[in-house]
Amino acid sequence: MSLNDLKTRIGSGLLSFPVTPFHADLTMDGKGLATHVEWLSQYNAAALFVAGGTGEFHSLAPSEVVEAVKIAKSVAGDMPIISGCGYGHRLAIDIAQAAEAAGADAILLLPHYLIFANQQGLFDHVKAVCDAVKIGVIVYNRDNAQLKADTLAKLCDACPNLIGFKDGSGDIHTVRHITCTIGDRLTYIGGMPTHELFAQAYNGAGVTTYSSAIYNFAPELALSFYAALRAGDNAKMEEILKGFFYPFAAIRDRSPGYAVSIIKAGLKLIGRDPGPVRPPLTNLTEEELEMFRPVINRYVLEHA
Repeated sequence: MSLNDLKTRIGSGLLSFPVTPFHADLTMDGKGLATHVEWLSQYNAAALFVAGGTGEFHSLAPSEVVEAVKIAKSVAGDMPIISGCGYGHRLAIDIAQAAEAAGADAILLLPHYLIFANQQGLFDHVKAVCDAVKIGVIVYNRDNAQLKADTLAKLCDACPNLIGFKDGSGDIHTVRHITCTIGDRLTYIGGMPTHELFAQAYNGAGVTTYSSAIYNFAPELALSFYAALRAGDNAKMEEILKGFFYPFAAIRDRSPGYAVSIIKAGLKLIGRDPGPVRPPLTNLTEEELEMFRPVINRYVLEHA
């Protein structure tokens, strides 16, 4: 698949980030990951991002990221597999090259570790990672790695394999400046936690696709909401927001880090338990699982 074809494919539909299953002793469950990716690949996602934020990239060793790519590629058929990438500058380059060698179709460059940097430093970092590989690169704009429109435009000129911009900053002003300035040179991806809560606002800013975490355990519901967004069916979106996403978010917001934990909880409640999250994340309590159960029963299991 050419870079342009991949860019078009990524922008053509809903995206998702599979969780990374772990055993009880917190070692990676490769068989569980294969089963999960194979199941998700049956649905109509545009691409899957392994070892991403929902896949607990922050807690994975670089070797585990590469192993996740190999496993996903072995079961995903023609589904594009995009690898998480990040940490410090040298590590990011190493992971990008190892993911490419493992068969990844592209990488998602997550924010670098810990420090803040100016726009020139961000430009140098992103360019070096792009230069290190031939596969596509998508930058994740959030936290301590937020690119301005002019910096991103310079990167587009300097890096032919920069194909996408994912935003998790919530800064709609900057996002609209970027989409207006750069146009169709990039594919734009919404990346706010539980992005369905922000999808209509981002759609108005020119971000027409997004990554859905709930796709992990409710692919049909996630696709239904995305179809309503694309069709401009506000009534359908409001029905799902009120019935599912706002109750979901109320549980998610009970503790820091639950944006990942609640996704694994959802899988557990539908009978596809991916095991625990790794520290410093914590799992939902039994009380919170029981709060979540009726939401799952009504909007996932009854429509499965």
